[in-house]
Amino acid sequence: MHEIKIKFRGVRGSHPTPKQSHLKYGGNTSCVEVWAGNNLIILDSGTGIIDLGRDLQKEHILSGTDTQSRKPVNATLLLSHIHQDHIQGLQFFSPLFIKTTNFDIYGLSCTNKPLKETLSKILFDKVFPVSLDEIPSNINIYDFALKHALVIKPDGTKELVIQNTINPEEHPDNVVITAHKTTAHPKNGSLSIKIQYKGKTIVYATDKESYIGCDKKFIEFAHTADILIHDAQYTHQDYISPILPKQGYGHSTFNMAIETAKFAKAKKLYFFHYDPNYDDGILDMLEKEFTQHADFAEFAKENLEIII
Repeated sequence: MHEIKIKFRGVRGSHPTPKQSHLKYGGNTSCVEVWAGNNLIILDSGTGIIDLGRDLQKEHILSGTDTQSRKPVNATLLLSHIHQDHIQGLQFFSPLFIKTTNFDIYGLSCTNKPLKETLSKILFDKVFPVSLDEIPSNINIYDFALKHALVIKPDGTKELVIQNTINPEEHPDNVVITAHKTTAHPKNGSLSIKIQYKGKTIVYATDKESYIGCDKKFIEFAHTADILIHDAQYTHQDYISPILPKQGYGHSTFNMAIETAKFAKAKKLYFFHYDPNYDDGILDMLEKEFTQHADFAEFAKENLEIII
């Protein structure tokens, strides 16, 4: 099996865009599927997670003839934050309703309440026919603090440890996941997530607004990443628009993403989290503009697969 495989399941920001004019880049909201060895790690659960769930369900059914013989779905979900476009597909992730599924969710606690309580209220109890406690799978929800590192060992066991107690280079067979919080995204900030495995590094930085001269702490966090998936919701013109400026919305421009990737010395940059108003024609023009002078940059598209 390949060491690391990435598949973009949803690359749109704010809300889904189920329109013919958005099919090339995709209309589903944030979700990235990552396989590190045999470990499935899901980054955010926007509407892109729904098709991922269907694929996993199909594989599960085809893996055996009955409940006992079928291979269970085992997955880890990391939530950058709990804004709607990053969680709105979770209730429709079909493996949740298969009894043998093992599904662990990690994210920030919000307003001093555990993540489990928050997700239960905003996604299940009052807005969905099934409460969180009625879901038949083995679902566990954990608060992920910035001091933590999530370690997934070769046998699949997981452990939250204090970040400075582990060196990924000393244990290359472990998957090590750490996070950096940006406070520039209203109102509770957003986690950028780093996955390290077999000497390779992926950094996922959605809903992140940069600063003049870049975010120095983030540059250190993402330094020399093999893959940097970076928020690029706006053009510079929309960002500074005199009619409806986007400064302070918690998102970056394409220029900010390129500048950040250069300072961080990332090997490859993928633009991500496009404004729903940008259809295929607009994104085609932006792709031509931003990739002709930055050969390390690429526009993420729904169902694009990367192997490193």
